[in-house]
Amino acid sequence: MVEYRFPRPAFTADAVAIARIDGGVSVLLVRRGNEPFAGSWALPGGFVEEGERPEDAARRELAEETGLAFSGVLALVGVYGDPGRDPRGWTVSAAYRAVLESPAVVAGADDAAEARWFAADDLPPLAFDHGRIVADALRGLDRGTS
Repeated sequence: MVEYRFPRPAFTADAVAIARIDGGVSVLLVRRGNEPFAGSWALPGGFVEEGERPEDAARRELAEETGLAFSGVLALVGVYGDPGRDPRGWTVSAAYRAVLESPAVVAGADDAAEARWFAADDLPPLAFDHGRIVADALRGLDRGTS
């Protein structure tokens, strides 16, 4: 086993799925089935598996938690690693934006108790720092990026 000189964070990937509905923008959220933040709304996401690309992990988690198998472009929103963002310990997340022309039918699965589209201007309180991630993803959408 390799001994590492520097501490290593847990690595996660989150998906910000955005759809245009009736001239507005909606965001796909999941209700967390497990702690931390059980029962709270959050972005679909989870831990990157060893040897897995972060983008692939975001696609996998989106499909596992919502049933949405997105094959389009995933645009990097940002990398989030503020201390304390996850009560389980030092966790860094790569967040990706998926833009759909219309909302897909979704259902909570895996460790998500529920999945649902919310109007971007009427989101519930979000777990972790997902409110910041959604705001960054929407800001990028306003600039005309995918």
